[in-house]
Parts: sequence; structure tokens; C-alpha cells
Amino acid sequence: MTTEDLLRGLAPRVLTALVRHHGDFDACEDAVQEALLAAAVQWPRDGVPANPKGWLITVASRRRIELWRSDAARRRREETAAVLEPAGSAPAPAADDTLTLLLLCCHPSLTTVSQVALTLRAVGGLTTAEIARALLVPEPTLAQRVSRAKASIKASGAAFRLPPPAERAERLAAVLHVLYLIFNEGYTASSGPALNRVELSAEAIRLTRGLHALLPEDGEVTGLLALMLLTDARRPARTRADGALVPLADQDRTRWNAAAITEGTALITHALATAPIGPYQLQAAIAAVHDEAADAAATDWRQILGLYELLETLAPSPMITLNRIVAHAMVHGPRAGLDLLAAPPPALAGHHRLHAVRAHLLELNGDLPAARAHYEEAARRTLSLPERRYLKSKATRLPT
Repeated sequence: MTTEDLLRGLAPRVLTALVRHHGDFDACEDAVQEALLAAAVQWPRDGVPANPKGWLITVASRRRIELWRSDAARRRREETAAVLEPAGSAPAPAADDTLTLLLLCCHPSLTTVSQVALTLRAVGGLTTAEIARALLVPEPTLAQRVSRAKASIKASGAAFRLPPPAERAERLAAVLHVLYLIFNEGYTASSGPALNRVELSAEAIRLTRGLHALLPEDGEVTGLLALMLLTDARRPARTRADGALVPLADQDRTRWNAAAITEGTALITHALATAPIGPYQLQAAIAAVHDEAADAAATDWRQILGLYELLETLAPSPMITLNRIVAHAMVHGPRAGLDLLAAPPPALAGHHRLHAVRAHLLELNGDLPAARAHYEEAARRTLSLPERRYLKSKATRLPT
């Protein structure tokens, strides 16, 4: 394990220890970031301490106290500040409060974008610069976003404890949604020169794996982890050496990650047999059907269509509807899919994927000039350069 991996694994536990002891999420998070930076410099040079978690807690706590003492408004409270023991011997709480920290980062007072940024920083242990690069936003903008998120949590009066049972399911759903968004942005970047941002998808898998360890019997947590593994398993075959996109039907399946497929399939099989069915489980089941097919022609599209119909009932969304139409076309023919696209979901009216799907079905149906026009329109609308190049290549092969 590298120093970077060790620090990212320890970051949420160190932060939870500080917040539990001192309160004030904002100041504690800043102190932990400084401790992580100090460790990143010192540990490769001096060696990892015998008690790395205790070392980080000690350094971060001392920095937190320094920040406290520098605040004139709190100077009178100096005498009550905790005096920690020398580095390496600080007590390291046994409890793992990662779930509590995730729930706090996904507090309902925050926007989804702020939840994503704060989760990556506080729980993922990524620096502001790393998150800004991954999300393709300027570092000052990201820093302001994180700062506002922490201020919002402080203003809400949220305490560092698990929410009451009545709120827990809704808050956990927000956590899963944030992890899902992080993974999707990493697996298929919404903009920029690269198709993948591996640092984001890998971080989402790591965080979801940790959440699954805390809640192993939760069907949706298991489903989300399975979905990520089954989807990410295809990543090695999604691009050529020059970065060009390779669609699912054309991928070399021998390059897929067999271990990830095996693990993901086992997870979703167990979840479907033991837990109430939820949207992430259904998406994972769809991914498993794709991954189990020896080649594109062997894909069980009838099973996929049935799963999408159930998914659309449980968690309707414009993109799920579009995917269900694709599956319908693969079962009943491209003309049937085009008939359904005659009245697409209004939310997808300007989305490049709607034009790409219509182009694909028109091509299958033999209307090549119309297919070319929609491929060109899809290429104009996407912000992803690999997708744009792929769609333009599809268009240039067809007559006008």
C-alpha cells in the first residue's frame, strides 16, 4: 500500500475523531488536511510511524488547537483545550464513524454539487487541487464551494452523530446518490479531452466498498457496489490506444476485468436474493446481463428490457426511459424504438444522447441520410471530446 492510499484510508477516521472531540467540522477538516499534507511530506522521508492514525490525530489536534487559540473570540476557552500526548501515542478511537461523516457531508442543506465536493475532500481525503482537477473546475471555485458547504453545515447546527432513524434512510439515499454521481463522472466524463477520469471512479468504488463493509446487509449499498464493479470491469476495453471510444458492442471482451465481474455478480446475486429490490440492484442486474454475454450478439435483451421496465416503475427518469427504449428496439426492432422516440422525455430534448440513440436506430432501420444528420447533431451537442470524435466518425461513414 502506498503512502497516498494509506492517508486516504485514514483521512475519514482521523476527521471523525477530531469532530467528535472538538466539534466544529470546518476547523477540524482544515486541521486534518494540514496533517495529511505534513504526513505526505514526512512519511516517505522518515518512514511511516508505528501508529499512523494516532500520529495524524495528534498533529491534526494540535493544529486545531492552534487555530482555536488564534481566534481572539475564543481566547478565554484556551484553558479547557485538550492537551494531547506526544506524537505516536495519541488515543485512536476504535469506532469507525465513516458512515456518520458521509451522512454529514451529504447534509440536506447542501446542493448536490457541494455534497460531491465535500465528500471527496472530507471522506476521500483528496486535496482541493485534486478535486478541482477531477471535476474540471478552477481551484479557487472549488475552494469556495467547499468553504460554503462547511459554513452551511455549521449554520444548520448539525451535530456529529447519526441522524434519527426516521431520517436515516433518506440521508443514506443521498450518500448513495453522491457516490453514484462521482463514479459516473469518472467512468464517462461529462466534458473534457478524456473519456475516463479514473481517479474519480476508483475513489467512488473505494468509498462504496467502505460503506458496504459498514452496512453489508443493505441491498442498495450492495447493489451500488456491484453496479460500479460490473461497469468499471469494461473500462480497459472502452478506448483504443489513441483514446478513441469503443462502443460496448465492439469491445474486446477478453480485456474486461474478470475478477471484478465475478465479484460484482456475486454481490448482486446475493442482494437480489436477500434484500428488497431497489434501483441500484436493478441497474447492477442489467450490467451483469451485459457482462455475462460472450459477445454482443449473445446479449439477453429480453431480460434487459424486463429489468428496465421494472426500473422505470421504481425510479423513473428520462435517461432510464431512453435506455428502456433502446432495449425495446433491440427486442422488437428499430422501427418500434423509433416510434417510441416520436415523443421523447421533454427533459432530453436538447441532450446529445437522444440524438445519438435516434441516429443509431435510424441506421439500423436503413435511413442512412437521417442517421447521419442525427449523429452530426449529437456530436455538436456533446462536451466530451472522445464522444464527439466517435459520433463524427459514425456520421462520416454514412451518405448525406
